[in-house]
Amino acid sequence: MLGIFVHDFMKNALWALILITPLLGLLGTVVVESKLAFFSDALGHSALTGVALGTLLGITEPTLSMVLFALIFAYLLNVIRRSAVASSDTVISVFASTAIAAGLVFLSRSGNFNKFSGYLIGDILTIAAKDLLPLALLSFFVLLYWVLFYNDLLLISVSPLMASAKGTRVKLTQTVFMLVLAVVVMAAIRWVGVLMINSLLILPAAAARNVSRSTKTLTFLSLIFSLGSGIGGLALSYWWNSATGPTVALCGAGLFFITFALRGRVRR
Repeated sequence: MLGIFVHDFMKNALWALILITPLLGLLGTVVVESKLAFFSDALGHSALTGVALGTLLGITEPTLSMVLFALIFAYLLNVIRRSAVASSDTVISVFASTAIAAGLVFLSRSGNFNKFSGYLIGDILTIAAKDLLPLALLSFFVLLYWVLFYNDLLLISVSPLMASAKGTRVKLTQTVFMLVLAVVVMAAIRWVGVLMINSLLILPAAAARNVSRSTKTLTFLSLIFSLGSGIGGLALSYWWNSATGPTVALCGAGLFFITFALRGRVRR
């Protein structure tokens, strides 16, 4: 297995997955526990609109325009979701549908759709060595954020009322988490794709939840499952000559069904 990593493109992809997948695994635990899977899916779909607006505004770096749009998208979605104008899933569905439709319309009108269609499934094998430093810096700051605010996020996911009673600023904490999630998702989408990003975010945490008795175990297993799916999926995609993002997602799905079958034994 180690022999496949003699190639530079495989080494770069491996390091990228080592940097990206733990972040998705950790953030995924809060997404799963807080029932925000639909939100993260909508966030992923907004990437196409970010690319389209960046093209219209002359922003040469698509990741920058995606991040900027995702931050605005996440903030507005959270504000409107809290307004109780409609149910949460309805608001998220409206935002997701609008975002992906607008992105496809803008890109098709400008004739750039084929150029950016690769964002749908991503290609981590194209990552260059120069791209690893920004990912490493992002990983550092997100891990620092995680260490500082995980207890608050966990308490809010269990009971927002209890968290508020203990002095946690619930709305602010949730908003900041969604903004952090937006940045991580947009940073990863170029490599794992719009269609796969939510799978990589949800599947490891959902698999870990099947066999976890405590939040510490949930966090640890989610991180391990995410990292294992990433490295295993990369190796399998090389041997099978398949797209890396979907292969990683299939590894995560395999772990979910295995842990689902074992959940009764583990809990007993």
